[in-house]
Amino acid sequence: MKKILVTTDFSEHSKAGLIFAMQLANQNNYHLTFLNVHHPLTPSAWDAVRMDDYEDEQKDMIRTKLLHFVEDVYKSSKIQTVPIEYVVEISVLPNACIIEYAKEHSFDYICISTRGAGKLEKIIGTIAANLINHSATPVIVVPYDYKISDIKSILYASDLDDYTNEILEVVVFAKALNASIELLHFTSKSEENKHREEIEVKIEKLTDYPIHIHIINKDPGVHLVDAIELAVENMQFSPSVLIMFTGRTKNWFERIFYSSNSAQYAFQTKVPLLVFNKS
Repeated sequence: MKKILVTTDFSEHSKAGLIFAMQLANQNNYHLTFLNVHHPLTPSAWDAVRMDDYEDEQKDMIRTKLLHFVEDVYKSSKIQTVPIEYVVEISVLPNACIIEYAKEHSFDYICISTRGAGKLEKIIGTIAANLINHSATPVIVVPYDYKISDIKSILYASDLDDYTNEILEVVVFAKALNASIELLHFTSKSEENKHREEIEVKIEKLTDYPIHIHIINKDPGVHLVDAIELAVENMQFSPSVLIMFTGRTKNWFERIFYSSNSAQYAFQTKVPLLVFNKS
């Protein structure tokens, strides 16, 4: 059974990540673990024994709060419950704690919500940004205003540098949900059809799962995010999840969020984003 680590700070916007993970588990056999990383304020004069006792008390209290928080989300979303766990960790570094916990307990995905529209730190929050950059566990970033719906379609946006390895991971995720896959690639060349046919032949040798390939000529002056949104609109396609890979040299994710002009670019996340860090 695959496992998803779902993080929450009990805020309203964090509920989106819970709902998306619940929907994933409802469509497939996922085990959910809901995690809150807590940093209690304690007097510096306390000895180690008193500190440990206090942290245990805090964990018990926060775990009860977490249980009620998750139960309320389940009740309001009307999603059927699946095998779940509740975990509270004490740490001053929540992102490092989440990464380490996911690694130690062999989670397949980490799920976290966005914070809303704005620059990168406002959209996905500094914790989510750190998870994407440093977590070996794939990270699902869910828009704070996500509305529950069946996960039916996957948009895999790729630079095709390593698609023969990436596509297998995309298929594993999509197949478990019986979701369609659309592969989107941009080129500056004029041989889109020939290129697509070559890719189709190679992918058919890798998997028998149906994958629709879209290779589109893109003006170099058009921002990648704008190009993706325009392509989706022209394809008349509403993806349930956008999948991208990061961590190798100058990749797509870095070009979207960390290019010289991206600091001024306000990107509103519209669909959940699944990021595989391949570094």
